[in-house]
Amino acid sequence: MIKEFKEFAMKGNVVDMAIGIIIGAAFGSIVKSLVSDIIMPPMSFLLKNVNFSNFFIVLKKGSTPGPYASLIQAQTAGAITLNYGLFLNTIISFFIIAFVVFFIVRAINRLKRADAAAAVSNTKECPFCMSTIPIKAIRCPYCTTELNPIEK
Repeated sequence: MIKEFKEFAMKGNVVDMAIGIIIGAAFGSIVKSLVSDIIMPPMSFLLKNVNFSNFFIVLKKGSTPGPYASLIQAQTAGAITLNYGLFLNTIISFFIIAFVVFFIVRAINRLKRADAAAAVSNTKECPFCMSTIPIKAIRCPYCTTELNPIEK
C-alpha cells in the first residue's frame, strides 16, 4: 500500500497540482496586497476617504456600547459584526485573479494552437498504412513502403 501511495504521489499530475496550489496561494497573497495596498487607497481617496474595510453592520453590541468608528474598535469591544466591506475587497481580489488567469489560459491556448499548426504542417499521412510521418520521408517507417518524395 505504501508503494502504491508513493507511485500515486509522485505522478506528474499530482506534483504539478501541488506546485500549482503553492504558486496559487502565493499569487493570492500578491493580489490581496494589490487590492488592499494599491487599488483601494486611490478608490478611498476618490470616494472622499471612504475605507471599504470599515464597512460593517453591528449585529450585537460588545462589552462597551457603540457606535464604533472602525471595525477594529467594534471587534476589540467584542461586538458581532457583518463585515461587508472586507467582502467587497475579496470580490475585487477574485475578479483580478480571474482576469489574470483568463489571460494566462488565453496565452497558453494560443501557444497550443501554434504548436498544433506547426506539427500538422511538418507531417503527412502514408497513403498505404495511414500513419503520420514526416513530410520529407521517402520511405514509411511503419510499413516500409517507398513513397514518392514529391508527394505531400
